Amino acid sequence: MSSASPTPRVVAVVGPTAAGKSDLAVFLAQRLGGEVVNADSMQLYQGMDIGTAKLTCQERAGVPHHLLDVWDVTETASVAEYQRMARAEIDRLLAAGRTPILVGGSGLYIRAAIDNLEFPGTDPAVRALLEAELALRGSGALHARLATADPAAARAILPSNGRRIVRALEVIEITGRPFTANLPGHDSVYDTVQIGVDVGRPELDQRIAARVDRMWEGGLVEEVRALEAQGLRQGRTASRALGYQQTLAALAGECTEEDARTETVRATKRFARRQDSWFRRDPRVHWLSGAAADRQELSKRALTLVAGPVTA
Repeated sequence: MSSASPTPRVVAVVGPTAAGKSDLAVFLAQRLGGEVVNADSMQLYQGMDIGTAKLTCQERAGVPHHLLDVWDVTETASVAEYQRMARAEIDRLLAAGRTPILVGGSGLYIRAAIDNLEFPGTDPAVRALLEAELALRGSGALHARLATADPAAARAILPSNGRRIVRALEVIEITGRPFTANLPGHDSVYDTVQIGVDVGRPELDQRIAARVDRMWEGGLVEEVRALEAQGLRQGRTASRALGYQQTLAALAGECTEEDARTETVRATKRFARRQDSWFRRDPRVHWLSGAAADRQELSKRALTLVAGPVTA
C-alpha cells in the first residue's frame, strides 16, 4: 500500500557496500509512492550486473529504477555528467508528485545530486602533462605530491588510483586551491532526508565475504570475460571496479581466480571503511541500524524519519 506524502522530498539512502541500502530503497519507494535513482557509480555501466550487485528485475519489485546501464564500459565516468542526469530525474519525479529515492554508496555522486556543488572545468594541457607524468613515474609518485599539496585529498584517494590523483592535481593547478577546498559546506539544493544504514564491522565483513562468494558462484568471471570483449580492459573507470579489476588480472594470467576472489574480499572491506568514513563526516545523515536482527525496525524508523521534519 502506498502512503505518498503530499509534499514529496528527496530521500537519500547511503552507507557502505553490502549494508542493505538497495532493499531499503525499494521498501521506501513502495510505501512513499516513489522511484529509485541510482547513485552507485559502477551500476551506471551497462552489463556490470553481478559484480555491482545490481538488483534484478524481480528484486526491484515493480519499482522503477533510473540511471542504471547508461554508460558503455569504455566510457570514463564524469561526476558532472552524473549530476546533470540525476537532477533531471529528481526534478522530473518531484514535478510528478513522486518521491525520488536516491540510493548508493558513491559519496561524491550523492553530494553532486543533492548539494550545491559545482565542478571545476578541465585544462587539456595540464591534464596531458599530468597523465604523461603518471605514465612515466607511476601513481605513487603523484600521490606523494598530492599528499603535500592537499593531505585531506591524499587520505581520501588510494595511491593506486591514478585517474583520481591526476584529477585532484589538475583541479589544484587550475584553481590554485586544494582539491578538497572545492567541496562546499553541507548546503542542499533539495528538501532532503539522508538515511545512513549502519552495520557493525564484523557483520558487514561477513556480508561482504558472502556477497563475493555469490558473485563468483553467479558467474562474475563469465561476465567479465564477456565485457572484456566489449572493451572493459580499455575502460579507464569501469576496469577499476571492485571484482572486475581483480578478475581481469586473473584472466590475464597475473594471478589465480582464487587469488582474485580473495583480493576482491579484502579490497571491498577496505572500500567499505572509506565509504563509512565519508558519510560519517556529514552531520545530516541519520544513522539507523541495518543489522540482521534490526531489519524490521530499520524499515519502521526510516518511514518515521521521512515523515517528520528534517533540517538540512
